Amino acid sequence: MVSLLSLAAAGLAISPASAEPAPSYAELLRNSRLTAPRLVESGANVGVAKGEAVQARVRPNPVIELGVEDIGVHDPSGLSRQQTTLSVGQTLEFGGKRQARISASGAEVGAAQARQQKVLVDFAYDLAIAYAAAEAAQKRTQLFEDDLGRAREDLRAARALVDAGKEADLRAVQAQAATTAADAELQAARADLGEALASLSILVGAPQAFTGVQSSLLDRAESLKPPGPDTLERAPGVLVAEAERRAAALRVEVERARGAPDVTLSVGARRYGGEDDTGLVAGVSVPLPLFDRNRGSVSAAVAQLAAADARLNGAQLEADTGRRVAASQIAASDARLRAALQSASAAREAYDLARVGYDGGKAPLIEVLNARRAITEAEARLLDARSARIRAEAALARLSGRVGIGE
Repeated sequence: MVSLLSLAAAGLAISPASAEPAPSYAELLRNSRLTAPRLVESGANVGVAKGEAVQARVRPNPVIELGVEDIGVHDPSGLSRQQTTLSVGQTLEFGGKRQARISASGAEVGAAQARQQKVLVDFAYDLAIAYAAAEAAQKRTQLFEDDLGRAREDLRAARALVDAGKEADLRAVQAQAATTAADAELQAARADLGEALASLSILVGAPQAFTGVQSSLLDRAESLKPPGPDTLERAPGVLVAEAERRAAALRVEVERARGAPDVTLSVGARRYGGEDDTGLVAGVSVPLPLFDRNRGSVSAAVAQLAAADARLNGAQLEADTGRRVAASQIAASDARLRAALQSASAAREAYDLARVGYDGGKAPLIEVLNARRAITEAEARLLDARSARIRAEAALARLSGRVGIGE
């Protein structure tokens, strides 16, 4: 994975003209249904289950048998005693084998479709997280670019005051150090952006790494509202566990039905070579269940049913607990977001006042540097708060069976 991310990130720098920015989250989610490897795989698995369901309806093929007996044998008069028999046999399934097989295969199709829906819901969650991470990295890069611009402006002002003899040389050195640190943070942010875009591209199966994020998902954080109880659906994990439990129960019936012996009927004609005569032949073949009564397979199917019951109980507990946790995370992220918005607004105002005071000779440079650092930190916290709100919303959407955020 690391090597893939490195190659994709390198593609951003080598051939940016051949790549494009990522579309909106909703559009990317729609398009990914045909390109994302895990979604394509889940669709193929449903096709496998449907194919096996078609095969489950098929009856046993008839058997045509041609037999020749007494080849080269003659009676005392010299006539050939060779007998040629042509017969057709058909196996008849008893014990409800075919119907049990059909019901079990239909349940397997239902389980495969439930798993496909869960894969889609999980993918929408992962896509929201990856998209938000890429957008956050992009906004963080812009944030540090703005911070570097302010640092350079502070450095210019400090040098001007030093040259005018109004500040000591130490102030210019401090401003230069702050500018260098801001530049280093910008370079690290750009590297993080390349990795985040590479991860997003790999997730959706894009042929080339995205160059950026076209629309905002984080800006929707303030407008998100927790869904009401009437909008919450059952957790996909529970639906999958229920479908797999139904399939496991029907597999027990299949294995029990296999213990009943089948009957093979045959009918045909026998040609007597020496007498030039033909006779009708018929037969019945029934296996004797002396050794194999399929008891081991029945026991295994019963054990699989018990395991399916345990998975269903676990899925229900996990879903109930997960929803409560997600709801509390949404409440906490809402409070964090409100505080971050106020903090960022206050930091911007404080920096503007510090710059005005410094330019007017009423505030020292250290106050400007501290205010600039405070505004960058406040903007970063706001970015983190928006990302946390999106993650909480995505987690609740996944637990509630909703595909995507706000869908």
